[in-house]
Amino acid sequence: MRMLIFATSALVTVTVGTAAKAHAFLDHAEPRVGSTVPTAPRELSLSYTQNLEPAFSEVEVSDANGKRVDQGKPSISAAVMRVGLKPLAPGTYRVRWHVLSVDTHTTEGSFTFRVGQ
Repeated sequence: MRMLIFATSALVTVTVGTAAKAHAFLDHAEPRVGSTVPTAPRELSLSYTQNLEPAFSEVEVSDANGKRVDQGKPSISAAVMRVGLKPLAPGTYRVRWHVLSVDTHTTEGSFTFRVGQ
């Protein structure tokens, strides 16, 4: 009986662990999540834990008034999504992203970064 419980627990752990890895989660960003950068970046770079499906992945960067400050369609190479930025004034900017990993799982999220002191 103990062996059956152990085997079942191990199977559940492996299955849940594998399922959790099946999504493209944000690994890191530049500018970093929640950071303050002294000068305005020209580009936003988002790195994910899995390769992305370019046709179904997007990012928007907006200022405190909700005005978009990104330059439109991002470029995607494997697990990295980049988008150019218009000249940014000092202030807080919100990044919203939605991605589809190559194994068809979607994830989304948002964060802010600040330009200036």
